[in-house]
Amino acid sequence: MATYSHSIGGQTWRFDSLKEVMAKASPARSGDYLAEVAAGSDAERVAAQMTLADIPLKQFLQEALIPYEQDEVTRLIIDNHDARAFAPVGHLTVGGFRDWLLSDQASEGALRQLAPGLTPEMAAAVSKIMRVQDLVLVAQKIRVVTRFRNTVGLRGRMSTRLQPNHPTDEPAGIAASVLDGLLYGNGDAMLGINPATDSLSSICAMLEMLDAIIQRYEIPTQACVLTHVTTSIEAINRGMPLDLVFQSIAGTQAANESFGISLEILREGYEAGLSLGRGTLGDNLMYFETGQGSALSANANHGVDQQTCEARAYAVARHYKPFLVNTVVGFIGPEYLYNGKQIIRAGLEDHFCGKLLGVPMGCDICYTNHAEADQDDMDMLLTLLGTAGINFIMGIPGSDDVMLNYQTTSFHDALYARKALGLRPAPEFEAWLEKMNILHQQDGQFRLGDTLPPAFRQALAHLA
Repeated sequence: MATYSHSIGGQTWRFDSLKEVMAKASPARSGDYLAEVAAGSDAERVAAQMTLADIPLKQFLQEALIPYEQDEVTRLIIDNHDARAFAPVGHLTVGGFRDWLLSDQASEGALRQLAPGLTPEMAAAVSKIMRVQDLVLVAQKIRVVTRFRNTVGLRGRMSTRLQPNHPTDEPAGIAASVLDGLLYGNGDAMLGINPATDSLSSICAMLEMLDAIIQRYEIPTQACVLTHVTTSIEAINRGMPLDLVFQSIAGTQAANESFGISLEILREGYEAGLSLGRGTLGDNLMYFETGQGSALSANANHGVDQQTCEARAYAVARHYKPFLVNTVVGFIGPEYLYNGKQIIRAGLEDHFCGKLLGVPMGCDICYTNHAEADQDDMDMLLTLLGTAGINFIMGIPGSDDVMLNYQTTSFHDALYARKALGLRPAPEFEAWLEKMNILHQQDGQFRLGDTLPPAFRQALAHLA
């Protein structure tokens, strides 16, 4: 195994492996300190970053951070690497790759062709030596477009997941949140519920309810109940109207095993979803959620820093052609991302790495109540991600998830981002909003209607 070193001001810093260089080059975050892999000082971090900048990209194909024999995610990454796609940048160092990404040569088309040739470790490495503005500038060049019943990821568009969670899965409470969100133009990415329990009967009831809403109002969107993939498979076997197949994933085999999954189980879920043929515009139907710190929280990070582990999860995701991938960036807690500064940086890194790898990235712009963060921090991350071309964000009543007990983005936050940044919903959903008189065009801008759509009046009366 190679060793690495860099001298600054008469002091030489040495690193025993590529894994150590990567970990110590990471911008400071609490999870890496908890894992005892972080740089011991700012000086060591800078030395590691300068060392990393001089390492050839092709070194990541020769030195696996987690051994090939021990980890099926490593095997997936190596076995599916596209050498032809990698060739245009194969001669570059990590620092040279950063320069290329920031150049006009790295066009939208060039980046799309490059994606299969990049490993997640390459994406993570270059992100570690990039400023915030670099992460935004490069990510906004990249569009990853997916389709199920509508089209998500187009330039100038930003979608939302309408998240109508309820602490007891009460149908009337869920329906009220759905109606509220639709009236604020939310829900084109999906109507997605985190269930309070994993009871199959309850999951099936929610699937039928969401499907009934979509069918009754002819909404060009898709539904998802965020249950374990094996539960989704069983619901499909029972004939339930299931659109998107959900699963939380991580970047190591051991972390995925802690979730009760393997690559084979994900394949079974993907094929079960395809068998229903419910997509009208496309067959991107997997919905994955990730988060920095998930591997470490399962004691399954193998000494790899949390951001690199996160990027490896995107290699798992892209293998199943997902409709959406969501980094739930601040949800795990301050043990992994301590404050607003760390959450903001992590959200931008995740979005950048995912998009660079060809993954349709969204972000749950969020924090837990015991983190050193507040809604001002989330406003900053929302604005930066909107500028960077995020595919979708969350929409939750009042930004407070009463079931999961964390703070995220509200229905109103999506309105802010769309108005401030000139973004619009998915085109098919936008046309439906106009038809329902929820949105109307005025002076080239789409604005919320000021009257309740007639189709919703009866539903509102029923809920009252």
